[in-house]
Formats: sequence, structure tokens, C-alpha cells
Amino acid sequence: MNRTLRAVLALLTSVAALLGLTTAFAGPAGAAHPPAGQATRYTMTAFTNTSESNMYVYDSPDATGFTLRKGPAYTPPSGLIRDPSIFKHTDGYYYLTYTTRTWSALSTTIGFARSTDRLNWTFLYDYTVPISGLQRAWAPEWFVDSNGSVNIILSASVAADGEWIFKPYKLTATNSSLTAWSAPTVLSGIGPNYIDTFIVKVGSTYHAFTKNETTKYIEYATASSLTGPYTFRKTGDWAGFGSYVEGPALVPLDNGGWRIYYDAYSAGKYWYSDSYDNFATWSTPTELPGLTGFVRHLTVLKETVSGGATLPTNTTRSLQSVNYPGRYAVVRSDSLGYVDPVTSSSTTAVKQSATLTIVPGLADANCYSFRDSAGRYLRHWDYRVRFDTSNNTAVFNKDATYCARPGSTSGSVGLESYNYPGRYLRHYNYELRVDPYQATDTFRADSSFTAVTPWA
Repeated sequence: MNRTLRAVLALLTSVAALLGLTTAFAGPAGAAHPPAGQATRYTMTAFTNTSESNMYVYDSPDATGFTLRKGPAYTPPSGLIRDPSIFKHTDGYYYLTYTTRTWSALSTTIGFARSTDRLNWTFLYDYTVPISGLQRAWAPEWFVDSNGSVNIILSASVAADGEWIFKPYKLTATNSSLTAWSAPTVLSGIGPNYIDTFIVKVGSTYHAFTKNETTKYIEYATASSLTGPYTFRKTGDWAGFGSYVEGPALVPLDNGGWRIYYDAYSAGKYWYSDSYDNFATWSTPTELPGLTGFVRHLTVLKETVSGGATLPTNTTRSLQSVNYPGRYAVVRSDSLGYVDPVTSSSTTAVKQSATLTIVPGLADANCYSFRDSAGRYLRHWDYRVRFDTSNNTAVFNKDATYCARPGSTSGSVGLESYNYPGRYLRHYNYELRVDPYQATDTFRADSSFTAVTPWA
């Protein structure tokens, strides 16, 4: 963990505790990695720079490294699909809603499709949005409220405001088959001239992330009701996302944070950033590995599914490098972690340095921590891996917790940092580090390990 950031977080935590605001920094209530036998799956739907006629489907175990599952996966009868939004309904089906016309054409409809498996889609219907004087109906986003109601947040422009002056509207499904909708209602307090409004609810508060079409910044507002009135809390470049950005989409992370994805369309890149303090501050934006510059205006659905990578807890194992099978994760005399050669003829001390006890994660029992024979834990500090004695702080526990992800080979695992999602335990020049995920075969092999029985 970066030392400056440590100091800031420690100060914030201390101040929060003094003011009785500790929960404000906790993120989504009850956030935790799924238990053994289950896994988190993030499904992404997007259109691409190369085609507005086709939708692509990707998924990821960690919201960072996405794998193409089908592409193209869906081409609607209209011949165009922009801004696809996905959710899973209580009937067991996945549903899409999307923009049906290109930016240069009059657009008064939004499209709907349905799937049993996220990959094969059946067109349902195009819905003519009943707004008087409607010019364009764009970027419909699903929002399921805590009372179970299924809503669409739609960006629309009307003749009275101007062809390119958008405001957000709410449509609520009036039947379980999602074929009938309430009259559109304007979200008060946002607009005019705001587009791509995306809403999440935390506790009793609705949080709206929306693009200011005048300044080209993504801004932030809150309300106690879905329809508002919304009050803007942050405007301008408040989070460091930059200008000429659009299409914000948020998803909760297993460790209690939130991730925002957004389209830096002017630069031709796609970015993400994370928040752990109720959306007040955000991490330095990072390009979405492997997909930046290709995907456009995506949404991501989080689910818990069966399966997942696991390790045996309360056992001693050695972590064998997948691409250097003669090397193992060890602690040297400098207390730093490396992958070093270990054989049956190695000294007892060398074998012991490669022997770790796998225990339930100090920060999350559904993840893992690794303890050496001296009782020290494998943790990261300034992104370098070292072995330290626990000081029983929340920061240390998070630094020393890693969540298992599928490795590059059968039976191997990747170990994602608990408090830095998207960073993985990997070796580089034989040094162990936690580095940002890269969509390359080399990185996947460098960050994959097999838990094997230690030497006698």
C-alpha cells in the first residue's frame, strides 16, 4: 500500500471514529467475497468501436480482467445496438435494454431482448417512449429499487428544450413480464443538458452519476427519492475522471468498494476508478486492460455463481510458480518475498522459507492469508511483497488478504489483492509484487501459482 495513501486513510479513519462516522467509510453493507464453492461473476455488455450493430458479452471474476464470452452475441432487428444495459430478473432471465438508433437519427424507441445464459439473446420488442415532442431516447439503464420495482433511467430530449438538450426520465415496469411501463417521469434536480444518468442506491440514499453535456464532466448528485429532487454534491472534475467522458456505470466490489467505468470517448479509451468512502474520493483512473479503446458505453452485472478457485485452509503448502515450476514463493532473510529455486536436496532452512500455512483471510474469511514458520504474514507494502508480524490493524489485515481467482492453468490460482482490486500477486525479476492486471499471457502466467505439498 502506498505510504502517503496509508497516512491519509489512517487520518480519515481516526477522524471518522471520533465523529461517529465510521460506517461512512465501509462501502456497501455486508460486502464480502462469496464462500467456498461460490464465486463472484461480473458480466459486461458493450457495443464496440468497430460496430454499432452488434453487442459483445464478456465476464470477469474480479471486475478487471474481462474475457470475451461471445461476440457478436446479439444483433437486433433495428440493426443497431448502442448503450446495452443488462440485469437479471426474478424470473431467472437476463434482460437487455438499449438505444435503437444512431446518434444522427431521430430516435423515439428503446429496445428489449432476453436471454437464459447471457450469451444467446432473443429480441422482445421496441418500445416507443410516450414523451410529448420526443426527439431522442438514449442510454436506457436498468435500476432495480430496494422495494423490488424494476425501473429504467432514460436520457431523452424533447423539441421544447432543443434537439440535443437531454434530461433523465424514469420508467417503471407495471407487470412482471416487463412489457408495460408507467408514464415517464422527469428526475427533478438533474438537467436540463445532462445525459447518461446512472443511479445506485446505498441505504436510503439514491446516488446519481451523470454527464454534464455543457462541461463534458461526469458529475454527482444525491436524493432521498428516486425521482428527486436531486442535489448536486460534486461538479466539474471533482473525481479526476477528466473531461469529454460519458457513460458512467457502477458496480459494487466484494471488498466493500464501488467501481465506476466510463468512456473517455475523445481520447478513445475506457477507464475505471474505485471508491471506498461513500463516493467522496476515487482512485487514480486506470485503463480497462485489454478492452480500452475497443468497447463503448458498457454496463456490468455482478452475480454470485457456483464454482470459484479455492485453496485448502489451515494446511501447510508451498506456492509453486506456474511458468517457473522449479521456483516457489519464499521469504528471504531481508523479509521480502521472491520466487526462488527449491528442490528436495535444498537445506531445511530453504525448504522452510517456502512453506506457508494457508489460513482464512485476516480481512475476509472467504479469502486467504499466508503465514510463514515465524508467524509472519505475506503482505504488500508499496506494492512489494514482504513478510511482517501482524499489528492487528485493519490496514495490515487487508494488506495480508488475497482472494483466489482462476489461474492460467488447470488447478492453479491467481491471488488478487483484497484492498487493491485488479492488482495480483505476481513475480517480476523473481521478486514478488502486487501489480495491476494485464491482459497478456505472460502476466497471467506470472501471477498464477499452484499450492503443492511441501518437502519433508
